[in-house]
Amino acid sequence: MDTSRNTPSNFIRNIIDEDLASGKHKGIVTRFPPEPNGYLHIGHAKSICLNFGLAEDYQGTCHLRFDDTNPEKEDEEYINSIMEDVHWLGFDWGDHLYFASDYFDKLYEFAVELIKQGKAYVCQLSADEIREYRGTLTKPGKDSPYRDRSIEENLDLFERMRSGEFEEGSHVLRAKIDMASPNVVMRDPTLYRIRKIAHHRTGDKWCIYPMYDFTHCLSDALENITHSICTMEFENNRPLYEWILDQVYPEPHPRQIEFARLNLGYTMMSKRMLLQLVNEGIVESWDDPRMPTLSGLRRRGYTPAAIRDFCERIGVAKANSLVDMAFLEHCLREDLNANAPRTMAVLRPLKVVIENYPEDQIEELDAVNNPQDPEPDTRKIPFGREIYIEQEDFMEDPPKKFFRLAPGREVRLRSAYFITCTDVIKDEAGNVIEVRATYDPNTKGGSAPDGRKVRATLHWVSATNSLPAEVRLYDSLFTVEEPSIDALAEQLNPNSLEVLTNARVEENLAQAVPGDKFQFERQGYFCVDKDSTKGNLVFNRTVALRDTWARTNK
Repeated sequence: MDTSRNTPSNFIRNIIDEDLASGKHKGIVTRFPPEPNGYLHIGHAKSICLNFGLAEDYQGTCHLRFDDTNPEKEDEEYINSIMEDVHWLGFDWGDHLYFASDYFDKLYEFAVELIKQGKAYVCQLSADEIREYRGTLTKPGKDSPYRDRSIEENLDLFERMRSGEFEEGSHVLRAKIDMASPNVVMRDPTLYRIRKIAHHRTGDKWCIYPMYDFTHCLSDALENITHSICTMEFENNRPLYEWILDQVYPEPHPRQIEFARLNLGYTMMSKRMLLQLVNEGIVESWDDPRMPTLSGLRRRGYTPAAIRDFCERIGVAKANSLVDMAFLEHCLREDLNANAPRTMAVLRPLKVVIENYPEDQIEELDAVNNPQDPEPDTRKIPFGREIYIEQEDFMEDPPKKFFRLAPGREVRLRSAYFITCTDVIKDEAGNVIEVRATYDPNTKGGSAPDGRKVRATLHWVSATNSLPAEVRLYDSLFTVEEPSIDALAEQLNPNSLEVLTNARVEENLAQAVPGDKFQFERQGYFCVDKDSTKGNLVFNRTVALRDTWARTNK
C-alpha cells in the first residue's frame, strides 16, 4: 500500500504503520462517532480532521457514526448540523453512515451473552448507592448485595427490564468484573439502564438503553474499525473497552488509541456549557458567531481550509495543552489574505466635502481586488465631491504621532487622490460633524508627480454611491483564558458584540450573499451574515488585521 504523504508523522501514524507492516491489517478503517446531543465545536474539528485525514492518507475508510444511546438529549437537529459540519470541513463518509441504534438488537444479545457467562447481573441499588459501593481511588469498592444472583434470575430480570415492568432507576445491568480494581471504571460498571423515552429512530421499541462504554466498543467491532481514535479522557476506559470485546466478540478487535483533545483559550469545549449559553439566552443560538461551534465559526466567516490547516499544525500528542486563540486566527488570516477580495467600508462615517471637486461629477477609479493574486484584477469605485472616512481618521488637535487627517494636513485616499483638510464643521455641542478639504487633481491613483510623500493612507467610500450596512464587531465571549461553568456570569465579556448600524460600504457589494468574505481595507476580514438581505446588508467581523497600521502606512 502506498502511504506516502506530506503530513508529519506522529505516534498514531507510527502505530498504524507498524500494524500495516506486521500484516495485522491490510487497510485501515476509522470512525468519527459524535453523540447527537449538541452542535460540533472546534475541538471536534481536530477529531474529524484526524480520523478522516488518516483514512484518506492510507486509502482507507472513515465512518460517520452517531452514538445515539441517550434519547433524552438527542435530536434530529443535531444530527443534521453534524452532517453539515463534516461536509463543510471537506470530508465525506460515502455509504458509511451509521447509528449505534442500528445495533440495539445485537447489543441486547451481547448483554444476554454476558449474563449467561456469569459476567453480568441485574442490580437494584440506587444510583447513589452504586456510587457509595464503588469506593474511591484509595478505597476499594464492595460487592452489591445483588451480585451473586443466579444466571436464570438475571436473565429473567433483564427481560422484564426490557418489557417495561420496572420503573426508571430501579434496576440496571452491571458487568461483573472486580470491585477491588485499582481502576474505578472496572468496578462493575453499568451496561444498561431503564429510560422510558421514545428514541428518534427506534420509537417506543426500547425502554432500556445501553451505556456509552458498552455500545462504543461493540459498534466499533461490528463495523470492523481497525483503529478507534479518541481523546485522553477515555484512557481509563480502555481496559473496559477491551474487557467487553474479550468476553463476547471474536478477534481481531479494534485498537483504541487516545490523543490530547483541543483546548482553546478564551472559550469552552463542553457541549453542556455551550447548551447553557444557548438556553439562558447569553448567545443568540448555536451558530452565534461568538460560539466555538463549527456553525458559529462558519457564520463568522471562518473557512474550512483555515480550520484544517490549524488542526494539522497544532499536531497530535498525548499531553494536554492550551492553544492560543491567536494561532487559530493566524491560520485564518493566512487563508483569507490569499483568497478574500479587497473592498472599502467605513464603519463610523465622517463626511468629507472636497470643495474644489466639481459638484456634479462622479468618476470611476481603479482599485485592486487582491494584491496577493499573481495577476490581480481590478474593480471600479466611484469618487465624487462628498465622501466618508472613519471618524477615528480625523483629529482637530492631533498628538505628535498622529499622521492621519488634521487641519492643514495632507493624506492619501486609497486608489484616489491626495486631499488636504481646510476646515471643520461642528454641531452645537462642539463635535466635528463634517470636514472640508481640497484635492490635488494631479495625484490620481494615489501618487504625486513631484514625488512628495504623505504619512498616511485612508480608506473611504463615496457618500452618494455607497450602500448602508450593519456591521457586527465580535470579540471573545469570555474575559479569562480558561472559563469555568461555576463562574460563567462573572467571566462573560460585556463587549463581546458591538453593532454598528450606520456603516457604509462600496456599492459593488450590492450583490454579496451570505457567506461571502472580504477584506475591508485597514479594518479586517468580514463575512456577509445570514441575516443580510439585498436591501439590508449585514456583515460580521471575522478577524481583525494583525497589524493594521503597519500595513496601511507601508
